[in-house]
Amino acid sequence: MKKIAITGLGFITSIGNDKNQVLDSLINLKCGIGLHPEFTDEKCPVKCAGIIKDFSTQGIDPEDWTYPSKYAVKREVLRGFSPHVLYAYCSTMQAIEDANLSLEDVANDTSTGMYTASSGSTTFLYNHMQRMDKVGVMRCHPMGVVSSVVGTLSYNLVSSFKITGASCGFASACASSSHALGFACDEISMGRQKRMIIVGGEDGDYRTILPFAGMRALSHSKDPNTASRPFDKNRDGFVGTAGATTMIIEDEETALARGAKIYGYILSWGQASDGYNVAIPHPEGIGLINAINNAFESANIKADDVDYINAHATSTPIGDVAELKAIKKVFGENSKVAISSTKAITGHGLSLTGIMEASFCALAMKEGLSIGSANISDLDDEAKSLNIIQKTEKTDPKIMLSLSSGFGGANTCIVFGK
Repeated sequence: MKKIAITGLGFITSIGNDKNQVLDSLINLKCGIGLHPEFTDEKCPVKCAGIIKDFSTQGIDPEDWTYPSKYAVKREVLRGFSPHVLYAYCSTMQAIEDANLSLEDVANDTSTGMYTASSGSTTFLYNHMQRMDKVGVMRCHPMGVVSSVVGTLSYNLVSSFKITGASCGFASACASSSHALGFACDEISMGRQKRMIIVGGEDGDYRTILPFAGMRALSHSKDPNTASRPFDKNRDGFVGTAGATTMIIEDEETALARGAKIYGYILSWGQASDGYNVAIPHPEGIGLINAINNAFESANIKADDVDYINAHATSTPIGDVAELKAIKKVFGENSKVAISSTKAITGHGLSLTGIMEASFCALAMKEGLSIGSANISDLDDEAKSLNIIQKTEKTDPKIMLSLSSGFGGANTCIVFGK
């Protein structure tokens, strides 16, 4: 089986638009959450979300958007984009450069593939359906479908970057981009591809985030600095966020042959399902327990080998407790493994979250850090016996886990090695 090296990262996130900004935010736990300019309706109790800086993507016409000039996108390419596709295009350009590759290196190369994850663009879909109803089916926007439906990220990026290897879009809610990363690892470990580009993105706007209010899943806090507080006893729901993250992985032989820098390795991954409820995790975290154990078996490691866990913990009362119970079951009631949730500063990226947090782990592993969990003033009783770290620490972790869970009880565990 091929060893899988992480060689490139790119970020457009609420805590930074490149890896240096993101690293600074992770070290100092700088919050990327703000009062969302679209959440102003007096009837809407939700006010906070992760905010992307230096991009203005309001409006249905991409030619009206503004974004950093270094990412100049050709008009014929841009016209098929929704906001998260633009974010992802920019994060992918970053990752290719960060991996010391050129656009020519990834284009028209059947050994380079791309897996993506997003929930599509609900705002674009809504507007295009309204247009069809008002002016008729023959006056639909010609790019309406490819700019809005769930596969839009894959359609646009695979064509823009001339990817001729494996490509696919994944849809398993908040586990989507972790599934994309896991299956991308399989492509490499089995020798089918030498390089994979994994991308996640979300619009993070009014129609992406606010439907969760009806599920009573969103925080009603009006204080952006403390609205997202995983593991805190007084948490009242998650805070949504926008953005995109790209990770490039390669088989070790390919990476070393071209002298690539290596952030770390992906040792294995595991997945399992709860089989319990369409929207609520199993109260004892059964699926997550099985996903972690499957990853351990594949990597031939045990719980005592793990130094740090980046938990899924979204800041919902039910979800955080179920995950904590799963962690206790695998690691023990009084485990000393360092645990945190970076969603305290980023917000919850939905289908983006898996690859974003996996990339945080890659950065932290390269820098020898265990990332802290912010905004905890009163630790949940379920967490008190565990090592929930509240500051970023220089611990030089050798093995890290990134956990993700999604609707329907989809669970993943990615294992990273120094």
